[in-house]
Formats: sequence, C-alpha cells, structure tokens
Amino acid sequence: MESFSLILAIVVVTALAFDFTNGFHDTANAMATTISTGALKPKVAVAMSAVLNLVGAFLSVEVANTISKGLVDETGIRPEVIFAALVGAILWNLLTWLVGLPSSSSHALMGGLIGAAVASAGVGAVHGDVLVTKVLLPAIAAPIVAGVAAMLGSRLTYRLGRKADGKAAAKGYRAGQIASAGLVSLAHGTNDAQKTMGIITLALVAGGALAPDSDPPMWVILSAGVAIALGTYLGGWRIIRTMGKGLTDLQPQQGFAAQTSAATVILASSHLGFSLSTTHSVSGAVMGAGLGRKGGVVRWSTATRMFVAWGLTLPAAALVAALAEWVCGFGDWGTALVAGFLVVSSAAIWKISRREVVDHTNVVDVDEPEPAGVVTTAMAAVSPPPTGTTEEPAATVPAPAHETKAAAAPSPATTV
Repeated sequence: MESFSLILAIVVVTALAFDFTNGFHDTANAMATTISTGALKPKVAVAMSAVLNLVGAFLSVEVANTISKGLVDETGIRPEVIFAALVGAILWNLLTWLVGLPSSSSHALMGGLIGAAVASAGVGAVHGDVLVTKVLLPAIAAPIVAGVAAMLGSRLTYRLGRKADGKAAAKGYRAGQIASAGLVSLAHGTNDAQKTMGIITLALVAGGALAPDSDPPMWVILSAGVAIALGTYLGGWRIIRTMGKGLTDLQPQQGFAAQTSAATVILASSHLGFSLSTTHSVSGAVMGAGLGRKGGVVRWSTATRMFVAWGLTLPAAALVAALAEWVCGFGDWGTALVAGFLVVSSAAIWKISRREVVDHTNVVDVDEPEPAGVVTTAMAAVSPPPTGTTEEPAATVPAPAHETKAAAAPSPATTV
C-alpha cells in the first residue's frame, strides 16, 4: 500500500507538471496577437492571461468529466498507465515548444492516455464513440469554424470602420483586443485546466482514493488552476513568436476578430464537454483573420509545418506513452527508469533551447519572411478591394530623413 500511495503521488505531481507545460505552451493562444499588434506589453499580457486562466479553471468541470469518465474505461486502469500517458504528453509538448510550433497540448494528453490504455488493457479500454464525437470531430471542425468566423469578422470590421479615422479606429480595436484576449484566457482555463483535473481524478479513481464517477475534488481544481496559471505567466515565447508574427501579420482589427472568434468557439465547446484544442481554434482564427484583409496573407510554409505537427500529435504521444507503459510493466524499477528518462529528456530540451533564447525582449522580432507563393497570391487576388483607409497597412507614416536608406529594405509587413 505504501508503494501504491507513492506511485499515486508521483502521478499527481507529473500531472501538475504537464499542466505547467500546457500553460506556457498555450500562452500564445490568448496573447500572441495582442503582443504582436502592440495592444499589450509582453509581460503584462502573460500576467493578465495567467490570472484569467486561474479564474477559468473554476467555471466548469464538463471537460474534466469527459476525460475522467468518458474517454477510457476506468476499470483496470492503474496509476502507472496514467503516469505513462503523462510522459508521452509532456515530451511532445516540450519538443514542439522547442521548435516553436503551436501543437495541441490537449491532443498530446489524449494520445498519451489512449496509447497507455491500449498497451495496458487492449483496444477495448478506449471508448471509440467518445473519441470520435468529443475529440476527433471537434479537432477538425474547430479551426475551420473559427477561421471562417475570423475572416468574415475581419472583413466586417474594416467595412464598418471604412469612414473612421485610422489612428482612432486602431486604438479602439486595440482596446477591444485586450478584452477579447482576456476572454480567450478565461476560455482556456475552462477547457485546458480541466484536462489535468480529469486526468488526476482518473488517477485517484484508479488508485481507490475516489469512488468511480466522482467529480474532481476542490483541491484538484485549485492545484490544476494554479499550475496552468504559473506556466502561462512564464510565457511560451517561442510559440508566441510563431503565432503572432511567423504565421501572418495582423493589424488590431484582425487581432480583435481572431480572438473573439476563437473565444466563442472554445467557450461553446467547454459548455458541451468537448475536449477541444484551443491551439487549433486560435490558429484557425489567426489564419482566417490574416486572409480577411486586402493584401493580408498566411505564410503557408509555417502553416504546413503546423498542420504536420497537428497530425502527428495523437500518434506520437500515444507511441511514447505505450512504450513508457511497457517499461513500467516491469515493476517499480521500470517506473523509476521512465521517470528518470522524463527528467533527463526535459533537462536536455531546456538546455538546447538556451542556444537561441526567445523571451519578452525579442518575441516580436522575426526573420525575413518567405516570399509570396501560389496559394498566397491566389488568395490575395480574390480578396475584396479596399473599403477605406483603415484597411491599409498601418506603417504609412513617412520615415525621418535619416531613416530613408533603411526604408528600402523589405519589412515583414510588406513583403509577405
């Protein structure tokens, strides 16, 4: 019993570690566009997001119940299985953070849980209907719905503001962007923090500390909320750079439309208990908003790498988790070996990341963007004509005389 209690404690700590990585991995979902348009300073943005993530964690437990009661069969699931699932999810989160790709923490956790459960109890341990209806279908629908809504919203905001003063309109939309970013952060807390609540609750049920079909205890809700808030405050600067500048260039009108659309999709899914990827929703909204302005484009090479990461997330996390579960099956020394591998791998990834540091001081700096490709040119050609001065790129103020030579150099906002 002492050994069993120890493994249960290890699972809870590992789950909170995953929640922490989820926080800094997904900070970009709420604050990347707000930072890239200058609506908020980077450190202020992540602090605001952290507080609202904590608040959001207390608003609902529907998604937590989907994880703890619906996705896998609670019967026969041991704490070691959940530990293996978390190992797969954490390593995938860290690898995608290292390369700056906004992949789904949610799907990493789902994939890890599925892979470990199948390795332990067979394919029958996974509830296929729940997987399809509450995980896979929302994963496909969310970015499409959010993207279309953001594109239409961007075009509408430009049309409604075509007669407004350009500077006044931009200032107003920046204020709206702050509010919509707060809404995304709140929505992220209601959805992603609950995933960790669900996995801890499942572990407690598997360990006999909770009765089957129990809701998450208050201490689980509080600890999960605090862990994701702390991770959010650290800021996943690498992914913020990709989402805010590497994927497209947004003006305040577009940022407002993207964040409002994404927040609406995420909050609706949380209410329905769908284990939605906030990364998919926000990325889809950002791309839609990028195409919603005349001349606005998406950098499709970055988007393609992101799509590949999305497709690999579930199977990659599942494979690592299945291997971890196989090693854990050898007993306590196997579990210790997996835990040691997780610690060493995490430390190695962090050390590699120090070779090129990205933080709040350089997060809005970008390399020279890719040239416009066939898809970009085609999308720009079918965009509606400009409807007013507010739709033109913001950088129209004449440069000082001493900067005339620099003006000849291409800029990220004008060479896309």
